[in-house]
Amino acid sequence: MIDVLFADDHEMVRIGVSAYLSAQPDIEVVAEADDGGDAVEKALELKPDVILMDLVMKEMDGIEATRQIMAQWPEAKIIIVTSFLDDEKVYPALEAGATSYMLKTSKASEIAEAIRATHQGQSILEPEVTGKIMNRMREKPSDDLHDQLTDREMEILKHVAQGKTNQEIADELYIALKTVKVHVSNILGKLEVQDRTQAVIYAFKHDLVE
Repeated sequence: MIDVLFADDHEMVRIGVSAYLSAQPDIEVVAEADDGGDAVEKALELKPDVILMDLVMKEMDGIEATRQIMAQWPEAKIIIVTSFLDDEKVYPALEAGATSYMLKTSKASEIAEAIRATHQGQSILEPEVTGKIMNRMREKPSDDLHDQLTDREMEILKHVAQGKTNQEIADELYIALKTVKVHVSNILGKLEVQDRTQAVIYAFKHDLVE
């Protein structure tokens, strides 16, 4: 069962989405929050498998809440679910540590699938978000940190950027899951990034993904 914390300041949205998700055989909404501060407290107390985070909330917004949660619990998996695609929302949310970014225009079934994928370690980004990242990152100068990667690490980075889980990478490359985890850890260290999402952003920035 995937335990989910849902933070959104609109009660009707929480009721509707929570009802749908809780009807799924493998998902349970264990708590709700109507403010970023409340989301931080409940996330650190309950340690849910996945957090659904709205961006615009009273008192504390979703970006700051994400930042605080990740600072105290780096393993958290946070999905931004918002109506906003503007630059001042997308980039800060991802930089704060969000794993995935979905729009409220998405179908409930798509949100459920994003929860499952994010729980498995994948980064789910709306196509519009991916396009924004590619356009923005290509405008920035290259720092060539990826030159430090071995051929195997570069290969695994490309698989990570394609949204594959560690197990899927291990199966495809015929190597042990533990070996993949070591490679991913080395990749994050060499690229000077904190998580898989930032590694994906790096890969797009440097045109490492076809």
